[in-house]
Amino acid sequence: MPSALILIADGTEEMEFTIVYDTLVRAGVKCTSVLINPANNSGEDQGTAQCSRGIQIVPDTSQSQLSLSSAAEYDAIIIPGGAKGAETMSQSLYVQFLVRDFYQKKKHVGMICAGSLVAQTSQLPHQPLTSHPSVKEQLDKDFDYREDSVVVSGNLITRSKLNFPTSLGTAFPFAFALVEGLCGAQKRSEIVTPMVFPSGTPL
Repeated sequence: MPSALILIADGTEEMEFTIVYDTLVRAGVKCTSVLINPANNSGEDQGTAQCSRGIQIVPDTSQSQLSLSSAAEYDAIIIPGGAKGAETMSQSLYVQFLVRDFYQKKKHVGMICAGSLVAQTSQLPHQPLTSHPSVKEQLDKDFDYREDSVVVSGNLITRSKLNFPTSLGTAFPFAFALVEGLCGAQKRSEIVTPMVFPSGTPL
């Protein structure tokens, strides 16, 4: 069974986290959410993440409970957006280490919206990438920035809000790209159909 780590922090965008988590579970992927603490945190886990709209989410585990060696056993790592949460993750040495390790081992690395900042702080190689427009200027000099809703560059999958009325809309095609990478095109088709998206939805 494929497995994925989905990171979360205070300020993470709720829907980007939950849509990806739910979609991967529907595809049979074993998901584990990991609470990431700010760099200035004393080391105490707070138990919940207060997301960007104030919704409290209880993660499956935390960075203090999940060793780097245990984390490395997963097949994918996913970084949601949300400005405050993305900033916390991009500054985390724990996250940077994991992202580099997963990337170098050709495992799937997914970054949503402002979460793409982690590609920069983790010093991933210059390659095609996208993000929320608010962080485009920061990423443009280090990457081949693309104006696409979802960009797949080898084992790095990123997404933005482009071509959608809101950034949240691209969480679904981003999640489906991860499903295809982890489980194959047939599994992607199997889970998309029962969701009954309106005709013409770009997926």
